[in-house]
Amino acid sequence: MRSLTRVTVVLLTLLGCVGCDQASKSVARTFLNPERTESLLHDVLRLQLTENPGAFLSLGASLSEHFRFVLLTAAPGALLVGLVLAALFAKRLNHWRAGALALIAGGGASNLLDRLLDAGRVTDFLNVGIGPLRTGIFNMADMAILGGAMLLTLSHRTATESVS
Repeated sequence: MRSLTRVTVVLLTLLGCVGCDQASKSVARTFLNPERTESLLHDVLRLQLTENPGAFLSLGASLSEHFRFVLLTAAPGALLVGLVLAALFAKRLNHWRAGALALIAGGGASNLLDRLLDAGRVTDFLNVGIGPLRTGIFNMADMAILGGAMLLTLSHRTATESVS
């Protein structure tokens, strides 16, 4: 991928992820009541506002504030810098992999922004499922991270299969 195109794709992906996630969280904080769950689409989608001090499914929420900061803010911040630099400058990355890294970095950056601005907490509000089979509560940034990881996996499998 040409460098100007790559820089444009990576920066637009980062800005799009952070912008969409922060906008959706702002709407959730404005219109959702943390005491009440909204059910949509025959209960396939639930909107439930929560401020998560931990990571995925509140893992690490009971750790000390200092250790949580190091584990969930400082370390991911350093990792995000590495992901952005790789997405921008790694010569061996095709456009799919660069985009995948940008999605992961964009989602991570938005959750990191939450932690920095909201006393180490991340706003989550989405839950999907059928009956008792449900996801944890998550946000749009988590979807970008998951989408980027899936795209990275698929692009790796495709590249591996084409070599064989």
